Amino acid sequence: MYLSIGNDMAVRDSSIIGIFDMDNTTTSKRTRLFLEKAERDGEVVPCDDLPKSFILTAEYGLDRVYLTNLSTATLEKRLK
Repeated sequence: MYLSIGNDMAVRDSSIIGIFDMDNTTTSKRTRLFLEKAERDGEVVPCDDLPKSFILTAEYGLDRVYLTNLSTATLEKRLK
């Protein structure tokens, strides 16, 4: 199965490690450092608008961080 994350993008649900809210998680210094490193390494897939959440995936040995303007609650409903 695939999860539609907006902007005509979808990720395989079996590759999802976690879905995180930007407002709650970016208050942590460790999360900000993680996102900065992922961006430097080219692992971040941006969205067009202001992101509300990010999805961490790992598939075929590649880690990716997908920024999305959908809330974590919306993404959770789509997974069910």
